[in-house]
Amino acid sequence: MISELAAILIPIFVTVAIGYGWERSGVDFPTEFVTRSTVYVLTPCLVFATMTGLDISLTAYGQVALATVVILVSVGFLGIVFLKLKRLPLRAFLPPILVPNSGNLGLPLGLFAFGETGLALAIASYTIYALVQYTVGQLIAAGQFSYKIVVRQPLIYSAILSVVFLMTATTPPEWALNTTKLIGGAAIPLNLLALGVALARLKVSSLQNSIYVSVLRLGLGLLVALAITEALDLDPVTRGVVILQSAGPAALFSYLWAQLYGNSPEQVAGVIMVSTLISLATLPLLLLIVL
Repeated sequence: MISELAAILIPIFVTVAIGYGWERSGVDFPTEFVTRSTVYVLTPCLVFATMTGLDISLTAYGQVALATVVILVSVGFLGIVFLKLKRLPLRAFLPPILVPNSGNLGLPLGLFAFGETGLALAIASYTIYALVQYTVGQLIAAGQFSYKIVVRQPLIYSAILSVVFLMTATTPPEWALNTTKLIGGAAIPLNLLALGVALARLKVSSLQNSIYVSVLRLGLGLLVALAITEALDLDPVTRGVVILQSAGPAALFSYLWAQLYGNSPEQVAGVIMVSTLISLATLPLLLLIVL
């Protein structure tokens, strides 16, 4: 079991550490290029190549989607209750509680823990979380919503196109699969490097609130996911992927919303930093739960 955990965790830790060390060394890291290429090119290609290139039924994807949506609604409701009890602002702290880091951390965990099948199922969950991040997350943070942010996301069209191929039981041309697989293969290592760089750059303040919200993010994500996956009677791999995706630390994008709309960005940065460090420290225990 130790060697199995090491095979999953060490590649993630090493890649994140390289990103962190890169930033600390003073060597320029092209964050804007990496972010744009990952969001607009690499991840959409990864989604298409993985979802259409494996023999996974639309029903399996539907189970992951259903579980993810139910978990989102449940975590959101409980998050509102606990934030109100603590009298913390919803606009600042509900987005990081609602959406986990299912991309930078969740996708590689799904891949290393459950192979290509795990990655494909993790992508189904990640797509929903990403859509919620761009819609509900923005609505909460800004108090208003712009459809332009959503319609500009290639990830959505990549997922829709993948579902079309699955529903029609057709296979994309081999050149399309090879091309998207080649390009999408860079998404996971770049995501992990970017996570390390982001952790090195974050400036935190008021750790008391950050710790409280971090515990809510991780605790609610895990407990609700355990309850929902048990109620839906999911198979072990699907259950494991859903739990890994839902029990992750706060998404980095929450900090961007907080900074853009002036919602305590330093404290939200603290949530991302604290929840990520706790998550990395407790990953062995989480993997023991799902494996």
